[in-house]
Amino acid sequence: MKTIKLNIPNSKGLHLNAFLELPANQKPNYYAIFAHCFTCSSSLTAVRNVSRSLAKDGFGVVRFDFTGLGRSEGEFADSHFSANVEDLIDVHEYIKTNFGTPNLLVGHSLGGAAVLVAASMLDDIKAVATIGAPATVDHVKHLFSHGTESLPEKGNVEVNIGGRPFNINKEFVENFDKTDLPKIVKELRKPLLIMHAPFDKIVGIENAQKLYTQAHHPKSFVSLDGADHLLSDSKDSQYAGKVIGTWVQRYFPAKENTMLDTEGEKLIGHLNLIEDNFTTYLQTKHHALVADEPESVGGDNFGPSPYDLLNASVAACTVMTLKMYAQRKGWDLQEVFVYITNSKKHSDDLGIDTENPGYLDHMSKKLKFVGNLDAKQKQRLKEIASRCPVHRTLEKGVVFDTMVIEE
Repeated sequence: MKTIKLNIPNSKGLHLNAFLELPANQKPNYYAIFAHCFTCSSSLTAVRNVSRSLAKDGFGVVRFDFTGLGRSEGEFADSHFSANVEDLIDVHEYIKTNFGTPNLLVGHSLGGAAVLVAASMLDDIKAVATIGAPATVDHVKHLFSHGTESLPEKGNVEVNIGGRPFNINKEFVENFDKTDLPKIVKELRKPLLIMHAPFDKIVGIENAQKLYTQAHHPKSFVSLDGADHLLSDSKDSQYAGKVIGTWVQRYFPAKENTMLDTEGEKLIGHLNLIEDNFTTYLQTKHHALVADEPESVGGDNFGPSPYDLLNASVAACTVMTLKMYAQRKGWDLQEVFVYITNSKKHSDDLGIDTENPGYLDHMSKKLKFVGNLDAKQKQRLKEIASRCPVHRTLEKGVVFDTMVIEE
């Protein structure tokens, strides 16, 4: 899995700290945005676990800090509910412009309420999933109501939320009363997954019931039995991520590899220089592969490197040849392991007497046999390993014939 750090400007000129989680061995099929809980951040273990679980299902997932939280710029007082929704829309636009259009929103707690509102404003969103979301956005006001009586006089006041001090103002408090979330959910008309712990002590289960009742089908509810509000146990957040990834497949068609026409040849390789760095798509008549370079040389590491594939062809040809030979002889060869490493070695180090001393391509092949074999049989298998067709092709050398096909 690959994580890219992003710095996303919002509409107020503040920069939001964000991370883009990418699938390990492919370009994302779709993009999703995760909105964290009230006073939390994108680095919360639950946020990372859900995001990375979705990445395993082919999503590129953006997790970011709302204004004034985590490592994002701004003050917490500016992180009222409407500002959270605005941040979501700004992040959506940034990812759409620079990577691909986000089609899935996932939100935790008050972030769940925010994604419901944002989804009602974004036509591109195809599905929404919430975790422990409140049914009314003013639900969180009880967390700081003890300090708000002095707001009209002071304008700002420091309150304690979860053992941490935050400065809030009158706008911050009043903003929570402006959104009719049940009405928004009723009019959403998009696939909705509601996940909630039945014994959530922060946001009661009745909130999930109210949201579910208001929503139209297709809607789903999954109980996070035994979990707390913050999904403190990693098993709970991992489970939530897996469930979302499975649920959303019904609304996001699986994307298959585009079949390239080999035009009568054995294989075609294709690299789109506009969209990719080194990611190359390989196609035989019946099979597709991806080749790439490691990140250390500017690649995305979505697939084996060209030399990895060369090593793979030698290894595959070797074990297949050994299998056929041992089978024909009736030997008890049960498994074969071949370890391949290619490198450059000097002819002097290899003990090769040549007119032009220098570095040569060198391939190390180590064999491990499993089965009831004696020393003589193993020695013979070692000799046969050097006779596989690919090995012999490389040993003898290849004559290339290269031409240009005009469009």
